[in-house]
Amino acid sequence: MTTLEQALPVVPQRRVQWAAIWNRYRHLLAVYAASRVLLMLLALIDAAAHHANIGTVLSNWDGVWYVLIPQKWYGHVVLTKPGQYSTLGFLPLFPMFEWLLAHATSLSIVASGVTLSLIFGLTATILVTELAKEWWGEEAADRALLFWCLFPGTVVFSMVYTEGLLITLVAGCLMLLARRRWAWAGLLAGLSTAVGPVAVAAVAACIAASGREIYYNGWRDREARKSLWAPILSPFGLVGFGIFLWFWCGTPLASFKAQHGAWSEKSTPFAIFNDFGSLVHQMFISGVGKHGPGGIDLNIILALFGTAFLFYGLWRLWQVRETLPLPAWVWTVGMAVLALTSQGTPPNPRMLICAFPVVLIVGAEAQGHTRKRLLTWEVICLIVMSLLTFVGFWLRP
Repeated sequence: MTTLEQALPVVPQRRVQWAAIWNRYRHLLAVYAASRVLLMLLALIDAAAHHANIGTVLSNWDGVWYVLIPQKWYGHVVLTKPGQYSTLGFLPLFPMFEWLLAHATSLSIVASGVTLSLIFGLTATILVTELAKEWWGEEAADRALLFWCLFPGTVVFSMVYTEGLLITLVAGCLMLLARRRWAWAGLLAGLSTAVGPVAVAAVAACIAASGREIYYNGWRDREARKSLWAPILSPFGLVGFGIFLWFWCGTPLASFKAQHGAWSEKSTPFAIFNDFGSLVHQMFISGVGKHGPGGIDLNIILALFGTAFLFYGLWRLWQVRETLPLPAWVWTVGMAVLALTSQGTPPNPRMLICAFPVVLIVGAEAQGHTRKRLLTWEVICLIVMSLLTFVGFWLRP
């Protein structure tokens, strides 16, 4: 060791590691934090303008149920008539985290829910950005990052909603599948199925990854057989909740029945056509929409724009199809099918961020003047749509 090296201070290895992490993610943290500050300001403006409590604003729409579940848990009776809403319509993992955080700290359930949404929104942003780097390179990922953080659907990262947790688990699952960490990938997919029913697409992604591994390496290959851990573990959250409901309510389908009955959720290949027909009827015959001015349901208009964006994003993904791994394709197409066939939850911005490769590719490919115009319109949409989401029931997140 030279005299100069002896004179230099010794930097602890842990400090070096933290410095490297900070340097790697400080731009991402700044972009994410700025987007959250903007949305919090919009929420405060909405609350002041409507003389509402900020907690009520940030737990609007489905957030109401994610506040009730940690407080009251699930009822024993399955209500199936339209309008007979109950906590049984929602899955338990996010409310369990809320309950744990609230009891471990002095935070209220609402504050716990918002805190978790912000944290999981950040982890989701980190993971999808890392995936974008693996798929398209660092420069494209940087472009996708800003578009992602300003996308209107990410308003739910500032509300009591579960999408941050869901995307974190699914994105982590896709990363682990690419690294052939089969059991861990299956575990994350299994946890995601206890967050939202759309996570069944993660089960399909695990099946596809395992099937591809066995197809190329053969059944006799021991490592290929290990891939079966992913599809085996992937549905355990939904199966576990079903077993709980069987003992709790007498039927493993209690959550499905509650959603189908009370919320009139159903799947049909004609969902988007039905929405378009409803919009035409509201606009030109008789305004009967519940969520919008003059009987015009704004959510249907948003669903139609979301459908166009979804198909555009899928087309752009197809142009670079060699860069997207099979499990990511299965997840994205699965989410697209679920959104397009859902009569109650169409391709709105919240569903689009769950099909995150679609959002990422649009942001990653936009450059120059096109990118500036796109980001300008995106910010306008984020502001207007968030103001309509936080208070009242005109625009679902």
